[in-house]
Amino acid sequence: MTRAAAWAILILGAIYFILPLMGMIEFSLSMRRGEYSLDAYRIVLADPQFRRTFGYSVMMAIATIVVGMLLVVPTAYWVQLKLPRLRPLIEFMTLLPLVIPAIVVVFGYIRLYNTSSWLPLTGSLTGTNILLMCGYIMLGLPYMYRAVDTGLRAVDVATLTEAAQSLGAGWGTILWRLILPNVLVAVLSGAFVTFAIVMGEFTMAALLNRPAFGPYLQLMGANRAYEPFALATIAFAITWACIGAMQLFTRFSRQGRPT
Repeated sequence: MTRAAAWAILILGAIYFILPLMGMIEFSLSMRRGEYSLDAYRIVLADPQFRRTFGYSVMMAIATIVVGMLLVVPTAYWVQLKLPRLRPLIEFMTLLPLVIPAIVVVFGYIRLYNTSSWLPLTGSLTGTNILLMCGYIMLGLPYMYRAVDTGLRAVDVATLTEAAQSLGAGWGTILWRLILPNVLVAVLSGAFVTFAIVMGEFTMAALLNRPAFGPYLQLMGANRAYEPFALATIAFAITWACIGAMQLFTRFSRQGRPT
């Protein structure tokens, strides 16, 4: 393939993705007839329900990232260090959220943890929030685990562990002060992807009746004209901000490594 053909394909692909985004942004600015304005954005940002749902999703995303990190980092580390033969099985298990629909998972949660079950989590707001967080962890697991596993493969885990143990470090110290700093960029990469997933997720939050940003976006789309496009633009900006932050962390990490 010639360079001109490669550039032509790249430009066509960019146009295919960029034109719909430009149309969405242009329509979100067209609330005033005959001129562009930020009225739709002002209405959305002034809506108390927007602030409530956005804040709720941000808090759930942070909780999901923290708990997911505490689950994935020790698991990936132990598989890398002691159980390398189980890596294909673990990788298969982490891929399951990509093939099992979220609606199937959330109906399973409702069935197992309703008010008449042995663990009635759906009977309280705290329990329902925990269920939703578990669902979000499951959705982000393929990305978080692969990011951390890739970071661990770039580190001589066995040598670092033996050196730390020879100095008297325990497992907690090894994980917190040795392994985590070495895979921090990988963890942050998975965290940003998880954050973007949580901010846009609809099915689980809607069926568990939680005030998340995804159901609010759907509700606005069913009842308003310009405001949904402003919300979609905001959600798109959040996603790209996460991707940009991930790239910046990766670049700064590479520049800071000794050569």
